[in-house]
Amino acid sequence: MDLHFGDSKPTDEERAAVDALLGPPESSWEGADRCDTDLRWARGGREARDRRDLLLPGLHAVNDRVGWISEGALNYLCRRLTVPPAEAYGVATFYAMFSLRPRPATVLHVCTDLACAAAGAGDLCAGVEARLGPGSGVAVERSPCLGLCERAPAALAVRAGDPVRTAVSAPATVEAAVRTADAPDAAPPEPPAVAAVPQAGDPSLTLLGRVGVVDPASLDDYRAHGGYAALRRAFALGPAGVIREVTDSGLVGRGGAAFPTGRKWQATASRPDRPHYLVCNADESEPGTFKDRVIMEGDPYALVEAMTIAAYATGAHTGYLYLRGEYPRALHRMRHAVDRARARGLLGDDILGQGYAFDVEIRRGAGAYVCGEETALFNSIEGYRGEPRSKPPFPVEKGLFGKPTVENNVETLVNVLPILTRGAPAYAATGTPGSTGTKLFCVSGSVERPGVYEVPFGTTLGALLEPAGVREGLRAVLLGGAAGGFVRADELDIPLTFEGTREAGTTLGSGVVMAFDDTVPLPRLLLRIARFFRDESCGQCVPCRVGTVRQEEALHRIVERTGADAAGDIVLLREVGRAMRDASICGLGQTAWNAVESAIDRLGAYA
Repeated sequence: MDLHFGDSKPTDEERAAVDALLGPPESSWEGADRCDTDLRWARGGREARDRRDLLLPGLHAVNDRVGWISEGALNYLCRRLTVPPAEAYGVATFYAMFSLRPRPATVLHVCTDLACAAAGAGDLCAGVEARLGPGSGVAVERSPCLGLCERAPAALAVRAGDPVRTAVSAPATVEAAVRTADAPDAAPPEPPAVAAVPQAGDPSLTLLGRVGVVDPASLDDYRAHGGYAALRRAFALGPAGVIREVTDSGLVGRGGAAFPTGRKWQATASRPDRPHYLVCNADESEPGTFKDRVIMEGDPYALVEAMTIAAYATGAHTGYLYLRGEYPRALHRMRHAVDRARARGLLGDDILGQGYAFDVEIRRGAGAYVCGEETALFNSIEGYRGEPRSKPPFPVEKGLFGKPTVENNVETLVNVLPILTRGAPAYAATGTPGSTGTKLFCVSGSVERPGVYEVPFGTTLGALLEPAGVREGLRAVLLGGAAGGFVRADELDIPLTFEGTREAGTTLGSGVVMAFDDTVPLPRLLLRIARFFRDESCGQCVPCRVGTVRQEEALHRIVERTGADAAGDIVLLREVGRAMRDASICGLGQTAWNAVESAIDRLGAYA
């Protein structure tokens, strides 16, 4: 097919950003400054199409260097990859962190989501916007959750350049956020990852035991504290033995779906089609979730080791770590860990002399909640819009690049390490028969000691919240994040298990536990949840695309009536919610009504 490019040309800086990723162009067709006599025939098109998956990294390269993506830069990137400009435009506009319009080199993302909203993000945004108005050289953007809920309210400054510079202000004041935006390089350092673990030092910790104990930059320190013992046992067991051990442990996915991990691995390993792929989903964008960030920042080599074991068990030789774009420190730590592991023979062609080859490639997300859905994530890696695919076929059959793929999140994977070092029976002895092991919970909101807590499955909600120090006047607790549900203050005896929360009519989801006291305006909170889903819907299917809009509109009317009869809009909300739940393609639309429904039914909101 013919590809029609515009006349806009990239600047030298934009060209350099793309060439640093892709290498110099070889012909005028690709944009080289040469006098090729005839451009009617493409050269190297097949090879370029095989690199379509570099479209997202290419967009990052330009956005990081310049601060926005011009038409000329987009055209040049499309020439290099033989991608139709219309398709690349659709991809670039899909992600919130990219801009296709000129903007200042410095962008300050101020979180306005649930935990930050409860901590005064509204006043913070108003103050920052008043201080950093037009002409300040800083663009202020109201952002969904930045994954810094234990330090709410939060702000993230990104200054374009070579290299791009980032800085976090959390908990943020107007003065601190403005200083961070003005001088990211001079911003005070973030607290260590262990600061987000209130239980640090507790010998009973399993998944968090090394956070704050090992130097996250030191591979030797990691190995001195038991690192790579699990991989050595995996090689001793063989792939089938590893899958049997994981199956016997009862491990299920920790991202919310709770699918048995051993079954997923076995289904992928048994597929004759090759190659197989491993994808680690580190795009935790659920409001209130930050556990994966803490692991990657505090114990990065554990994730590298766990990915290697999962790949070995499922016959994969290439793994992708899809890491959300709002996590600059986690990105730095994981890049360093992957590089050091590769240099020491723990990634590459012959891991530990066992003749097994595996390597990890890190891909950055760019601000799209829906990319947490596994097939949307595959599309994003492949260089397409991050829209979910219809199932079947399932990822274990046709996943990334159309090949059998196993996808797990960070917490699920790191559970494999204690399973192999302690043995499946010992692991399964913790928790309950239906929910084995320990679970990480992200506790935030109206508590004195927010952070990531690790407790055995079966612990009650009240027992989890007690060490966190719930403030007086507790009104409700949100379980599972925006896609979860509310429970009342008198329901704290709910056991935190998959089966226990189901019986109670709620969900564990991704492990969010967000407490709200009576100072938090619940209707405004529900409106923020509705706005979040409206903004994050990919728009592919009608039930979600239209339903999330109608849900927000109805909640707007209810809130603005301030006490007037809302019965008609509540009936409409129920109808729209049922339609989204029954007919949406993916979990975003299917769960967009959950929190609102639970607030109406359990808390009597709008009664």
